[in-house]
Amino acid sequence: MPRSTTTGTAPDGEAAQTPRMTFVNLPVKDIAKATEFFAALGFSFDPRATDDNSTCMILSDGAYVMLHVEPFFKEFTRSEITDTSQSREVTMGVSAASRAQVDDLVVRAVAAGGQAMGGPEDQGGMYMRAFRDLDGHQWSLLHFSAAGPPDETDGRRAQPDRREP
Repeated sequence: MPRSTTTGTAPDGEAAQTPRMTFVNLPVKDIAKATEFFAALGFSFDPRATDDNSTCMILSDGAYVMLHVEPFFKEFTRSEITDTSQSREVTMGVSAASRAQVDDLVVRAVAAGGQAMGGPEDQGGMYMRAFRDLDGHQWSLLHFSAAGPPDETDGRRAQPDRREP
């Protein structure tokens, strides 16, 4: 799948393509415990974007999760934090290389103090399991078969270059 890009104008007037990066921001009660939890799942962190208030968890070359202690998160969002025992503000979906990796990550999440959410779901071309992290955020781990995810309109497998502009 091609990376999303932003089109801008380079200093010489030519159009420039810059890969987009995605940053998801989540509040956590304890930055050290949250870091330890996600490290146990195999995620790494960018020390250049880590301090007492925040850490940058690396999902892939262009996708990151910024974990912020709750008071700091409230400062820059200027809003209250969702009570994850009562409602969801967001669910995180992360792909895995295989069904076995999906299962392994959920087992590791539970061993590190997370909570499994039901059993595996096999939807033909997609295999999924979910867990809640130490702060109650919901994470879905997904593996797509070689056929790819189903097309939302008719259930057929989506083709890589059939995307809408």
